[in-house]
Amino acid sequence: MADTNKYITLAAPGTGDFRDRGSKFLAFAYPVTSVIAVKEKLQVLKKEHPKANHHCYAYRLGTDGTQYRANDDGEPSGSAGKPILGQIDSVGLTNVLVVVVRYFGGSLLGVPGLINAYKTATSQSLEGPKVEKWIEDIFEINFDYPAIGEVLYLLKQAEATIYKQDLQLFCSITAGIPHHQSDTYVQRLSEIRGVAVKTSE
Repeated sequence: MADTNKYITLAAPGTGDFRDRGSKFLAFAYPVTSVIAVKEKLQVLKKEHPKANHHCYAYRLGTDGTQYRANDDGEPSGSAGKPILGQIDSVGLTNVLVVVVRYFGGSLLGVPGLINAYKTATSQSLEGPKVEKWIEDIFEINFDYPAIGEVLYLLKQAEATIYKQDLQLFCSITAGIPHHQSDTYVQRLSEIRGVAVKTSE
């Protein structure tokens, strides 16, 4: 039975390369956790492949199934973004972005040909190792430096992921605490003198 407190994503970025009648379809898959990260990856690829005809992509974020997007970037409707998203879903992944960069080869492939090309390139890019992660709630923890030992000890105990930290005289940490135990650890963190915990957007 699947653990509802966990999700599966890519352990590392992956790539795919499919060619048909002169057209090149280069797929790039990334583990991502936010729409901001999606935009950053897209911008980088557009700079790296400025002469490509299309940068089609799809992503799925979170575990409730509501945060996703499929973009055809000028290809016929439903011929690129949907097949990419379909491959992400068929492997059961989330917090994943796949961008397929297309260089047009001079021959029209038709919608079935395009669907096949985008599916195949995406499928290749998702073949790499997967990792199972806890579903997390993200918090911002602010505290005075003397409390650092207790805060870090509790975060380690909670198997939290630290996303950002600024450890000066006054400290701030953005951390993801596994959802199934976040209430307990937020309570324990809040009991440390001078520690303020708030949900991070």
